[in-house]
Amino acid sequence: MKKTLLTLGCILCLLSCKNETPLKNIIEDGLQFSALQYSNMAEAIKADSLCIPRTTEPDGKLKSVQSNDWTSGFYPGILWYLFESTKDSIWKERAIAKTALIEKEKTNIYTHDLGFMIYDCFGIGYRLTGDTNYAKIMVQGAYSLCKRYNPKVGLIRSWDHGKWQYPVIIDNMMNLEFILWAFKHSGDSSFYKIAITHADNTMKNHFRKDFSTWHVVSYDTITGAVVEKVTCQGYADSSAWARGQAWGLYGYTVMYRETHDTKYLDLAKNIANYIINHPNLAQDKVPYWDYNAPDKPNAKRDASAAAITCSALLELSDYVDSTLSNQYMVRAEELIRSLSSPQFRAKLNENNNFILMHSVGSHPHNSEVDVPLNYADYYYIESLLRFKNKIQ
Repeated sequence: MKKTLLTLGCILCLLSCKNETPLKNIIEDGLQFSALQYSNMAEAIKADSLCIPRTTEPDGKLKSVQSNDWTSGFYPGILWYLFESTKDSIWKERAIAKTALIEKEKTNIYTHDLGFMIYDCFGIGYRLTGDTNYAKIMVQGAYSLCKRYNPKVGLIRSWDHGKWQYPVIIDNMMNLEFILWAFKHSGDSSFYKIAITHADNTMKNHFRKDFSTWHVVSYDTITGAVVEKVTCQGYADSSAWARGQAWGLYGYTVMYRETHDTKYLDLAKNIANYIINHPNLAQDKVPYWDYNAPDKPNAKRDASAAAITCSALLELSDYVDSTLSNQYMVRAEELIRSLSSPQFRAKLNENNNFILMHSVGSHPHNSEVDVPLNYADYYYIESLLRFKNKIQ
């Protein structure tokens, strides 16, 4: 362990020496800027106690959402992270108020996104405050989510819309941390079985030989057999949607953390290898919205995919040998430096007070293309906090 830490320290030192600004300064500045920018946002929406910011509208105005939107948990989650970062009680007050808006979703059985909506705010709030009511809300939310599990298919259903019989998207891997938390807290083994079965079937059916992932896999509800493998938000059925790769990397890293099953670690390492060594990356390593986007180098970038990847690599670096750990840390530093640069980080009081510019929601639908997104900011701040914990 000492040798690994020494090697990691040497790598980070060399990188910081090579760049003008030391990494520690990048992290501190990023957290301070995030607090300033979101303070401005909090003031801007102060008159609307129900406002949950999501992105910027085509006309430049702030777009907010209701609690049943899949992104609703990210804004209160950001507020909790800023409380963790600053220790300033104003962030705790803001976080409590916005988190309360999401409670009604604990009984929502019509969405697969309860992990994002509930765990990403109540989960952090519970960790920081120990509020037992938060734990009760999360357990009830996890039961609601698991009602979407079909034992014949062995997976949690994603959408209730579209042409597919039983669609499952790679994004669903991000729900499993929520379900496994519920297992540990409640002791109900059904949570564990559902999470493991979903992860195993996703591993079996969602990944190609090169460890890129399909976005959507549809199943037959009678036999459980795979019907088709396609994309919805990526460039083509055969392409690698950038945020989908990030969801897979993050999800299987978490699965290894929670189970210590090396098959999940092996898959996470293979996904990381695909991302890190992809030939279609720009020099700053922030991915295009799809790794196979045809109009490189003019294709839109996706800062959200970069932020999710960065956070996942920082955690994954804790579970591997020193060589891979250093490789993951180097790429994570490249990403955090790029995202913290003027190319991707907005100026103070601009960008509707979101932190990052240039994210892509769904390019094929011309929806949220080249805009700020609350989940990009969420994983950016999470990455900053994870870096801070590693280098302090």
